[in-house]
Amino acid sequence: MNTKLRAPRMIGRGESLTISRAIYGLVAAAVRSQPRDMSLTSLSTLATLDLTGPRRITDLAASEGVTQPSMTALVSTLERSRLVERRRDPSDGRVALVDLTLDGRDFVRARKHAGVEVFARLIEDLPADEIDALSAAVTAITHVQRLDEDRRNQSNVLSSSTQQTRS
Repeated sequence: MNTKLRAPRMIGRGESLTISRAIYGLVAAAVRSQPRDMSLTSLSTLATLDLTGPRRITDLAASEGVTQPSMTALVSTLERSRLVERRRDPSDGRVALVDLTLDGRDFVRARKHAGVEVFARLIEDLPADEIDALSAAVTAITHVQRLDEDRRNQSNVLSSSTQQTRS
């Protein structure tokens, strides 16, 4: 197996925009395929908790791009639905952490599974060469996802440190 690292191929702005439009269109299709029984912010918050584990309300608000009072109201709604719970932060008893309940984890996984199944059926209808191309792109798509998560996490760290400085 060749373990040599290759230099990234330089692409023009037009090519990166073309690729980005295709990915964005796919993401939009995934969002449209979701049932409309919950807001996108609620779904995103549940997905964030599933990905990252328990979080402070202020961190969730920064991550989801909403105000802290809006996130507090959203968390209260999710609590009433028994999808999340608040509990004390073991490192600072004055702070509450929001975490998924077992029902919340099941809900997120069921939604994710349903969305994956929609795309699996669509992909199965593609010609073999296009399936091969998508299969070859999985590594790059996963890398783009990790880069986005890293960027969001870095943004949250900066946001949290700014909020702590103000306190």
